Amino acid sequence: MFRKSKPYLIVGLGNPDREYRGNRHNVGYMVLDRLAERMETSFSRVKMNALMTAVRRGDERLILIKPQTYMNLSGQAVSSFVRFYKLPLEHILVVYDDVDLPFETLRLKPDGGDAGQKGVRSIIQKLGTQEFPRLRVGIGRPPGRTPVSNYVLQDFSGSDKEMLPFVLDQAASAVLHFVDHGLESAMTLYNQQPTR
Repeated sequence: MFRKSKPYLIVGLGNPDREYRGNRHNVGYMVLDRLAERMETSFSRVKMNALMTAVRRGDERLILIKPQTYMNLSGQAVSSFVRFYKLPLEHILVVYDDVDLPFETLRLKPDGGDAGQKGVRSIIQKLGTQEFPRLRVGIGRPPGRTPVSNYVLQDFSGSDKEMLPFVLDQAASAVLHFVDHGLESAMTLYNQQPTR
């Protein structure tokens, strides 16, 4: 008997207010905006504390969400969607900024700790596990003695701002490759310094 497969939940982390829109910390939102643009959809619905849209890609259904609870409470929305759709953990992909990776670098991984990223920490706490796939988008370390907490809430600037559209395109492609071909294949293709 044919069984309908579970949808994929693609989560972009960020902060919802307009003042944060261009911040490095909002790169998860930016990737999902680029993904929605490529899939010709938009975030027109609010459900379970998240902006969401749902699209089909071949035989797969993708649910894209941007939690609206602020970064450190992201797990509330994510866990609600996981429970509502009864999703297996391997059908989740969380996209977020990472100061420990150089700018322009992407890293997909199947699990892991939060490495100080409060949105990921919240998701781990709410799901009760750290075994869910994620896509880390490198934003680089702060210059000089700039505190990390200040750096991530600054907008991209200079050459980083110029290269940002390329990074977002690469990250969106990595998400779609994950859906089409699985995590291992996406890791092999995208876990390297991007070539322009």
